[in-house]
Order: sequence, then structure tokens, then C-alpha cells
Amino acid sequence: MPDAPITNAKTKDPETKAPETKAPKNSAPADTDAAGSSPKRLPVLAIVLGVLCAVLLITTVVFRSIVGDRDQSLVQSKNRLDQAQAAVAVLQNQVAQDKAAVARLQRRVDEAKAETVKSQAELDKVKAGDVDLQADLEKARAIATDFQTQMENAKVASIKHQGEVEVAQAQTTVMQTQLTKAVADTEQLQAQLAQAKADEADLQAKLDKDEALIAQLKKPTAKR
Repeated sequence: MPDAPITNAKTKDPETKAPETKAPKNSAPADTDAAGSSPKRLPVLAIVLGVLCAVLLITTVVFRSIVGDRDQSLVQSKNRLDQAQAAVAVLQNQVAQDKAAVARLQRRVDEAKAETVKSQAELDKVKAGDVDLQADLEKARAIATDFQTQMENAKVASIKHQGEVEVAQAQTTVMQTQLTKAVADTEQLQAQLAQAKADEADLQAKLDKDEALIAQLKKPTAKR
């Protein structure tokens, strides 16, 4: 901003300031100086007023910009505050859910501890029963050993009789073949027998027909 001297109505312009002299009120030279300084003072006052108006205008624009920035900053701060409050509400809800989950987990832990105590008691009972089972297992192993010995002996006897079994199986195969052939022959004979019975029936029918014809032929001879 250019530096300009600020004057008022009671202060004279420095450029046109004349040395103060005491003169009589009715002196003619004093009136001439006052009349000559007024036109020079008016442009300076206009410049000063223009500068003041420009300063006021710039100040107003700056203040408006500052106020707008402040309002925008307030809106942003309010938005951030709302977001922070929403985040706090979400966190509080999450904390409540976490507390409920912790309570549920604690109940589950307590239940698991009770089940563990119960399982431990059952395990102690099972361990006590394992001692008896171990004795029974030893007895069973002894019996199994005896059975194993008997099985080995049975295998040896089976090997001895294996040859006889194979011979018997061969004989059984031969007899099965013969039986199959005999069944086939029987079926064939049955078919032949059925055919023979059918032929016999036909022959009997023909014979009966011939006998009837002969009987008819004999009747006219008897009349004669």
C-alpha cells in the first residue's frame, strides 16, 4: 500500500503547508493564501479517500475469505466430529459385542472345565478298569497262543490230507461229468419216449379207424 499522508479538515497538506505567521484578521495576504491552498488539497483528499476505499474493499474481501474458510473449516470439523461420534458408537457397539462374546467364552470355559473334571473322573475309572483288562488280555494271549499251536497242527494235518482231497476232487469232477452226460441222455430218452407215445397214439387212432372201417365193410356181407 503506498504511503500517503493522512490529513483532516483541521490539518493542512504537508506539501502546501506554509509557515505560520501572525497576521491581522483583515489582512489581504492571508485570504489570498487560503484561497490558493484549497484547490491543491482536494486531489490529495480524493487520493486518500480512494486508498482508504481500496483498503476497506481489500479488507472486506479478505475478511469474507477468512470467514468463508472459517465456515468451511467449521463444516469440516463438524463432519469429522460426526464421523468420530459414529466411529465411537460403532466402537461402543463392538465393545458391547466383545463383552458379550467374552462372557459366552467364559461360560464355555467353565463348562469345559466341568467336562474336564468329569472326563478326568471317568478316565480314572477307565484306568482302574484297564488293570483288569490287562490281566484278561494276558489270559487271552495265552489262549491265543494255544489256538495258534493247534492251528499249526491243523495246517500240518491239512497238508497231509491235501493229496487225498485233490484225488477226491478229481473223482468228483469225473462223476460230475458222467452225471451231466447221464442227465443229458435221460432228457434225450424222455424226448424219444414222448415222441414214441405220440406215435403210438397216432397209430392207435389209425388202428381204431381201420377197425371201424372193417366193421362197416363186414355188415353188408352178413346181410347177403
